[in-house]
Amino acid sequence: MVQGMKAMDAGTLSRRRFLQAGAAFGGGLMIGWVEVANAEPGLGHTVVSEFAPNAFIRIDRDGKVTVISPSIEMGQGTYTALPMLVAEELDVDMKDVGVDHAPANDKLYGNPANFNAQITGGSTSVRGFFKPMREAGAAARQMLITAAAAKLAVDAAELTTEAGGVVHAKSGQRVGYGALVDDAAKLPVPANIALKEPSQFRIIGTPAKRLDVAGKVNGAAKYGIDAQVPGMKVAAVAASPVFGGTLATVDEAAALAVPGVRQVAKLDNAVSLIADHYWAAKQGLAAARPTFVEGVYAKISTANVVKALAKAAERDGAVGKSVGDATGALAKAATKVESVYENPFLAHATMEPINCTVHVTPGGCDIWVGTQIPVIAQTVVAKTLGLDLDQVRIHNHLLGGGFGRRLEFDFILQAALIAKQSKDPVKVIWSREEDIQHDMYRPYYYDRISAGLDETGKIVAWKHRIVGSSIVARFAPDAFKDGLDVDAVDGAVELAYDIPNFFVDYVREEPPGIPTAFWRGVGPTRNAYVVESFIDELATAAKKDPVAFRLELAAKSRRARHVIERAAALSGWGTPLGPRKGRGIALLNAFGMYLAEVAEVSVADNGEVHVDRVVAAVDCGTVVNPNTVEAQLQSGIIFGITAVLWGEITLKDGRVEQSNFDNYRILRIDEVPKIEVEIVNSSEAPGGIGEPGTSALAPAVLNAVYAATGVRVRKLPINASLLRST
Repeated sequence: MVQGMKAMDAGTLSRRRFLQAGAAFGGGLMIGWVEVANAEPGLGHTVVSEFAPNAFIRIDRDGKVTVISPSIEMGQGTYTALPMLVAEELDVDMKDVGVDHAPANDKLYGNPANFNAQITGGSTSVRGFFKPMREAGAAARQMLITAAAAKLAVDAAELTTEAGGVVHAKSGQRVGYGALVDDAAKLPVPANIALKEPSQFRIIGTPAKRLDVAGKVNGAAKYGIDAQVPGMKVAAVAASPVFGGTLATVDEAAALAVPGVRQVAKLDNAVSLIADHYWAAKQGLAAARPTFVEGVYAKISTANVVKALAKAAERDGAVGKSVGDATGALAKAATKVESVYENPFLAHATMEPINCTVHVTPGGCDIWVGTQIPVIAQTVVAKTLGLDLDQVRIHNHLLGGGFGRRLEFDFILQAALIAKQSKDPVKVIWSREEDIQHDMYRPYYYDRISAGLDETGKIVAWKHRIVGSSIVARFAPDAFKDGLDVDAVDGAVELAYDIPNFFVDYVREEPPGIPTAFWRGVGPTRNAYVVESFIDELATAAKKDPVAFRLELAAKSRRARHVIERAAALSGWGTPLGPRKGRGIALLNAFGMYLAEVAEVSVADNGEVHVDRVVAAVDCGTVVNPNTVEAQLQSGIIFGITAVLWGEITLKDGRVEQSNFDNYRILRIDEVPKIEVEIVNSSEAPGGIGEPGTSALAPAVLNAVYAATGVRVRKLPINASLLRST
């Protein structure tokens, strides 16, 4: 794979260099930095064989436009939203646009909103690439106009573009882009690029059909688990059931006696059976009867972890934000409220279980996988196998769910080490049990939070201590400074509320041996649950309606007030509900957007909670595809309901107790509530939308549970026994 720009520091990239036109390859126009190769087949139309992709755009002689997406599609709609940005400025119809996976290359495809790395996560795809993708389209359009002016012998100022062609209104002539690409590719990059004003948008902001839907319906779409390589074998894996354990014994003779089993591959902490097909590999694994040395973490339990977190909460932490004198103001407050909130470990449980296909040869390594971090994966495998970076070729695929799990490379590295022991390509597939019991988990967090109210019920002091694992310290150590994890406090330090004396700190406490990772909603999911639940506690203490209380606090935030007002109005806030039914509201200010959600719940006499309805009002700035915004909020809400009602990974004797969907429940189709979404018209910069629906859901539900029962839930998931009717 050509990495390109090896001698150029990423920080020196100018817009001109970013938009540099490539040479013509087989008759086509390519806009971007430099030549790259090995992108996977497109989703929108057939790739022209003689034409290599180059950065963000290629146009063939038929006028087909292929957008090379710097972010990977995992259900969030990126493979439609980013092409819409290009199509808007290029003036082409979406029916003439296809999309390809980008190859692994940070310098070409690094997201300026995500560590300048080629990382898909944190609801940053549209936020990071809103302007760059439009600039690429606008540059191509301008070059095509220049080429058309020469071809038609007219002034370029007399030309306009529409639907994939250049038009000369005076003469009535029209030239399609396909007829211009050879000439346009020879032109210099324009020094000045004019982007459309929002009033000129004809694609951005309109509902668009997703480009990836057809392939997902007819089966043509390829996920990592669908990878097929000539001569490929399939492997099943069993890793140590105890964190940190090592492989002790394997009955190789029994395993190899299973028909179809070809090889036993051993790793430090796991054994893999390589076979002709997955069933043989699974049967061989059972026959192998591996045993493990349990190691130092064999006695770890959830209770141990919580005890350590509670003790750590007594320490001062790294300051996330400090305004005024929170300690002094709290001491003088007329009313003091203090609570402890707990977030459990959570697994990702993606629909597509963990898998990776690898072929290691003397000349390098090919990897077929769905990953959110292609360059990180490429780098780690190259280092581990002793290869040069360009000897490791990542063939990225669609992701059957990410939620942060495929931000990790553990399973890719494991597959590479297994494949290294085989002469054949090997597809490694984790069982659902392996997937859940060897995940990298959303950390357990322990929060101590307190506030003071004056005689009128106004908040005069706020103190919030967040205690838990630091994902950033491992994932992006340069961003972990002076003991502060910026993700751990995200959603806790920049509230939309006006509080004069405000203090947030973070104490890092790592659970022994337990791997932790980002989970849908990252810091804002954990912190919105705590902050917005506690805001409701304070509203109760102040004897004020929760909506009115929030509107007072958010008096200086127009966007926050508006979504609160809209969600309340749409939900019928204040109208009576039946017995053991309640409404709860929560506000989220994160990911560059504002969201208010109102949940309606019913609590059965046995304490079981059913979410009946969720209303969401969202101001996510400039909207690219409203269909995606609505779908992502619906998806996030459903994901959040699963977590708040049942989501919990527990530990006993160093082992994860959950193993499949029978004991790690997910929301079923007949349990999905009515979901209503209103998108606020906004001219602000685009915000993220993939995670906010999940982030705001838990506190809205818990506040509704309190309205229905009078019981505060401060530890997730909801314990039905606390809510039983007496």
